[in-house]
This record gives sequence, structure tokens and C-alpha cells, in this order.
Amino acid sequence: MAIIRPFKGLRPAQALAEKVAARPYDVLSAAEAKAESAGNPYAFYHVSKSEIDLPEGTDVYSQAVYDKASENLQRFIKEGTLFQDNTPCYYIYRLIMNDRTQTGLVCVSAVSDYNSGIIKKHEFTRPDKEKDRINNIRTTKAQTGNVFLAYNDVPEINSLTDHWVQEHAPAYDFTAADGIRHTIWVVDNPGSVQEITSLFEKKVPHTYIADGHHRAASAALVQQELAANGQLAHDAPANYFLTTIFPASQLVILDYNRLVKDLNGLSKASLLSALEYDFTVENIGHLPQQPTMLHEFSMYLEGNWYRLVAMEGTYTTDPIGILDVTILSNNILDKLLGIKDQRTDKRIDFVGGIRGLQELVRRVDSGEMKVAFALYPVTIQQLFDIADSGNVMPPKSTWFEPKLRDGLVSHLL
Repeated sequence: MAIIRPFKGLRPAQALAEKVAARPYDVLSAAEAKAESAGNPYAFYHVSKSEIDLPEGTDVYSQAVYDKASENLQRFIKEGTLFQDNTPCYYIYRLIMNDRTQTGLVCVSAVSDYNSGIIKKHEFTRPDKEKDRINNIRTTKAQTGNVFLAYNDVPEINSLTDHWVQEHAPAYDFTAADGIRHTIWVVDNPGSVQEITSLFEKKVPHTYIADGHHRAASAALVQQELAANGQLAHDAPANYFLTTIFPASQLVILDYNRLVKDLNGLSKASLLSALEYDFTVENIGHLPQQPTMLHEFSMYLEGNWYRLVAMEGTYTTDPIGILDVTILSNNILDKLLGIKDQRTDKRIDFVGGIRGLQELVRRVDSGEMKVAFALYPVTIQQLFDIADSGNVMPPKSTWFEPKLRDGLVSHLL
């Protein structure tokens, strides 16, 4: 059963919460983080994207970046921008986006659950991304990036969190510039804390990583490193990692789209001809069109959009084979464009559906990329089925919105 624990969260002074809150470090570039934090010395980007405080052109994976993150984090603590709770707490985190509400529990989850498979995965991780987070955690001695977990609904847990929300004032409540409302309550009553811990141990056999595979893997590797060096007591904070756990019924997955830098030596005409072996291909003009059903794709190439529908026989019906990301990977990215490993190939990039199809158009029209593919999103049940089967999806298969904000609750090691 799932092991979760309360912890002494590091969080902002109430008056500064909105200024501190930052989008997750891995959903925006350094340039975007620098623009968003302009004139705001409290922005958590100074920790999560600390290259914004270093000379332009600094290698984002250099030790100087991690040292700057640690320096800025300690400065925030010293100046009172951030403070640590005196007793272990849980935190209830509610997000509202487009009138849709999801409410999760901020806690720390056991690294041992990650290692044993109680926390289930659905993606492989990229070595370069793992190393980045390992260096960040090791240098800052903190987990500042949240791992987003999901679980099959438990009515008793939902009732408990709903009751706490109704009976207590929030610690933070603000609407960010993108229109998403963020509200956090601190659960500090010892009886309620124990009840939450017990409910998860009795009622939740598994949790599933929805978003944050690299953050989870890196936390586990840091814990392994510290344990090997004899630096960990049984109850050491590094035996746990920062998570926020949501009931599955409240979650929605958006599409996760692909961009490729070249056509692997093919011309436009030869690519379109080759696609017709596995797909029906229709030129749909200059206006973007989102795929409307499974096994349908939208492709943007040289100013035109094309509708691609996978033919029967190009995919299997097992939990992995039936996924659109698998169909695209096997029949286009690998077979035609020569991309064998999406985790390491530098010719491919990924764009979350929240950015819209215009982002695909922009990057292809700029010449940065040659072709883009928009996909129909997977479902939360497909994600659970794959994780339960012990399989993994191709990388970057799911995009969840709304995103948790970095800086509102961190876990010190």
C-alpha cells in the first residue's frame, strides 16, 4: 500500500505567494522565465531556472547554475521570502481552470515505493534530464519540483479533504496571469494528519506518476547515492520525495505533440507518398485542425496541414500498440524519419497541447523545424492500464493541465 508522510514544507510568506509561484521549470525556456520574472525579485525562477541570473549563453547544465540556485534559495530563506513550517503537515492544493476543479494532497512519498513499483511509471526517462535534476537536488539540498501522482478515487479521502477545505481558511489563494486559480490549505492538526496517512496505507494500493518521471527518478538516485555513502538515517527526508496526489476522476490529459527538424533525406513529395502505405492522407489546407478521434493525426508541412488516419493493420490492440503515440513512433518517426530513440535523438522536440497548434506552425514556419505532428490525447484509463501491465509509453505521451506551481511548497533534505 502507498506510504505517504507529512513534512515541514518550505513555503512563501502569505503576502508573497503569488509573486513566488512559478511555472514548472521544464515547461518554459530560460528566455521565457527571464521575461516572466522581470521586475520580480521573489519569482521562484531564480531557484528553478537560476540561469536567468547568469550571463547569457551560460550552459544550463553547468555547476554554476546549480550553485546559483542554491545561493538564491538560501537568500530567500534568510530574507523571509520563504519559511519552513515547525511541524510536519499535509497541504491541500486546489486548482481551477476553465471552471474545472481538481484537488490534490501535497505530501512526501516513499522512495521505497518508487523502487518497488507501488508508485507506477508509464515512461522511460532521458539520462540528460535525470542528471540535471540530480545535480539540482544534490546542490540545493532540496526537492523544489513536484511529482504529480494520480490514484483511483477513494471516497473517504475525498470527503476528508473536502471537509478540511470547507472548515478552514486557505494559506494562499490567487489567480495567476494565465487565469488558473491556485488555493492551498495547510493541514496541521495531528489527528487529521494521522487519518490521512492511515487512509492511504489502507485504501490506496498504488499511485501512478502522471507527470514528473525525471523528478521522481532523480530523487530515487540521490537517495541511493546518499544511502551508499552511509549518510541516511531511517527517517531521513531524502528517503521521501515531494509529490502531489490527485484522484483520477478529476484529471484530464491533453495532447502532446511532436516536431522534427528534417525529413531524413526525403522530399515533401516522397514523404507524402510513403505515408500512403500506412495512412489515408488528406490535404486539409492552411488552417490548423485538431485530431478528433483515436488513430487520427494532423501533420503540418511547408505551410499545409494534412489529415492522416492510420489504416487497420498498422497497429495492434494491446495497451501499448493501440496508442497513437506508438502508431506515430513506429510508422512515421522510426520507419520514415529515422528517429529510433525519442529520449536521446536531438532531431525531435515535444510541445504540450496547452500551447496550441499555432506553436507548431510558428516553429515550422520559422525554419527551426521541418514538420509537426498533432495527436489525439490518451486517456487516464489508458495510462493506468499501461502502468499496471508493466509497460511504458513512448516518451512525452501525456500532458496534464493545469500545472502545479513551483515554489509554493518545497521539501528540504
